[in-house]
Amino acid sequence: MGRLDGKVAVVTGAAKGLGQAMAELFAKEGAKVIACDMAPLTYENKDVEGYILDVSNTESCKKFFDYAVEKYKHIDVLVNNAGITRDSLTQKMTDDMWNLVINVNLKGPFNMGRLFGPHMMELGKGSIISISSVVGEFGNIGQANYASTKSGLYGLSKSWAKEFARKGAQVRSNTISPGYTMTDILKTVPQDLLDEFARQTMLKRLGQPMDIAYAALFLASDEAAYVTGTNLSVNGGMRL
Repeated sequence: MGRLDGKVAVVTGAAKGLGQAMAELFAKEGAKVIACDMAPLTYENKDVEGYILDVSNTESCKKFFDYAVEKYKHIDVLVNNAGITRDSLTQKMTDDMWNLVINVNLKGPFNMGRLFGPHMMELGKGSIISISSVVGEFGNIGQANYASTKSGLYGLSKSWAKEFARKGAQVRSNTISPGYTMTDILKTVPQDLLDEFARQTMLKRLGQPMDIAYAALFLASDEAAYVTGTNLSVNGGMRL
């Protein structure tokens, strides 16, 4: 028996990286997965359906919601993973750099949550998982836009934990805050900085996508049936 047998999951930002790891692990555990991204999937899995979606576009999200519910009837898990960076010191950050990150990283999850949250309420249960960041917890130089969105997900997720559990619905909403994890975003970082990031953790290593995927699997599964409104820091014991 898989831990997600019979469930249907939507994962955004799932063409590669963390999203791919979560989508494939969910499928392995028995779920049917719709993997949304601006780009085509970089992998094939019979239980993972790719869907081109810009989460910052409200109308596109509505069309996707209608499609997903019509085809699968019930969506049990939503993972808000899509995110981008446009790094710059605050005094050099342009309006476009600010607005683009806000639209994808914060408006995107809002677009998805306001559609799938009420749907889960009607079903009587569901799990919403929003991927934040260690940067959302502690801030970071040159990432005021990114840190703001990732911090914002905490308030958004906690509000959903209260809103979507009304009238006895077992709808849960949580965040995961990964530490520095080896995805494409870190491939451009010099090795000496990566080594320093690793030294800042208790476990003396950087995260791997599956470290985050297994945390998401727990929150998506019925094993986390009494976990809501909380944040799970998956950062190797990072000290900033």
